[in-house]
Amino acid sequence: MALLRSFSSASSGMGVADHCKATFFELQRKKTHRYVVFKIDEKRKEVIVEKTGGTAESFDDFMASLPENDCRYAIYDFDFVTQENCQKSKIFFIAWSPSLSRIRAKMLYATSKDRFRRDLDGVHYEIQATDPSELDIEVLRERAH
Repeated sequence: MALLRSFSSASSGMGVADHCKATFFELQRKKTHRYVVFKIDEKRKEVIVEKTGGTAESFDDFMASLPENDCRYAIYDFDFVTQENCQKSKIFFIAWSPSLSRIRAKMLYATSKDRFRRDLDGVHYEIQATDPSELDIEVLRERAH
């Protein structure tokens, strides 16, 4: 119970830095980023931008930017061609919570996710992943089609 009590006080009032929304807008509207990785700054009690990936970066570059042992939120702009040969783009919100992360981090990210996700208007799909196999490029392709 003490863990839950200390956790709820840590997660209450979790803010979202203004540059998170601005960076998401750049990805969504201006197409200046392929992906954005966000992290929770526990000292400042807010979600901040940790890394952006340029439009030339690949899905492998994106996966390499996610830590093996810590949680993150991410946005990935997935480009694909439909069966009708039309170029399309779908924006994925990813809640990355690997099994090696600290319990406190998993709880903090889980309880802050909905509020943060609501601030990112225009996301098409959401994926919760605990392992790279749950976040394969084929998973995105299947969801987007």
